[in-house]
Amino acid sequence: MTVMIAAPPSSSAGAAEKFTVIFTTPPNYASRLSNLFTQKGHKPIWCPTITTDITPCAVISLTRHLSPPSISLLSAIAFPSRTAISAASAAITVLQKPILPPSGDGDEGFVLAALGRDAAMIDRDFVSQFSSDEDRVRVIVPSIATPTGLVESLGSGRGRRILCPVPSVVELTEPPVVPRFLRDLEIAGWVPIRVDAYETRWVGPTCAEAMVAAVDDVDAVVFTSTAEVEGLLKGLREMGWDWTAVKRRRPQLVTAAHGPVTEAGAERLGVRIDVVNDKFGSFEGVVEALDTRMRDSAIDEL
Repeated sequence: MTVMIAAPPSSSAGAAEKFTVIFTTPPNYASRLSNLFTQKGHKPIWCPTITTDITPCAVISLTRHLSPPSISLLSAIAFPSRTAISAASAAITVLQKPILPPSGDGDEGFVLAALGRDAAMIDRDFVSQFSSDEDRVRVIVPSIATPTGLVESLGSGRGRRILCPVPSVVELTEPPVVPRFLRDLEIAGWVPIRVDAYETRWVGPTCAEAMVAAVDDVDAVVFTSTAEVEGLLKGLREMGWDWTAVKRRRPQLVTAAHGPVTEAGAERLGVRIDVVNDKFGSFEGVVEALDTRMRDSAIDEL
């Protein structure tokens, strides 16, 4: 099924050439990315290959870690995604607030860490659910929005415990990014506590239908995670296709990745990336990088 997400046309797009762009994000990011491409004057086609869902079991598990006395054993929480923050919010709703115990002598404060635009969700209301003393909670947002940047911004753990709400991956292979993130935290002296806070799941055998239907007209494909890449490849195989067949059919197809982590994951799966943004705190970076590449290529062909 081909799903089009409509958005108001941008007056700044003018008469610039319009490109067809397929993107594979889960539903919670689809409207935002579609709007960005539309504002550039392009035609976005949503081809979701994964979903990210907060399940009741995941909320229960997260609630246990955020409840007393477990919360008093933690010094920090590292959120790798918006969905992780949403899952924490869902878990906190059933708890007595503020959830942190009263501070005592030698209390170093509590750290909440997030990546890029995700940090906007850690606002004053969210922080107040942890402590009525805003100075007790420190929010860390690394300048480089990658798991490695997050670890570096957290500094030395000195044996402190950090909760890591990460996805449980279903019907797909867990990308190495989460195990590597946990390992890097350990190397930095933290004691990471992994909790499956939400579920990343393959959409199913028909997920590549939009890609195959538009293959003769599509100009670019955008991936924002490694799981999306694997999901698309798995869907193509279900339809008797593979990535080599796509490129043979549409050799001028440009492939873009949101950040170097997604780029590395895609290439590990055999999908060569043509465009990767160096500003990956938000989707604007990959949209801008792809738009520049496509327009420059169009000019070169004149």
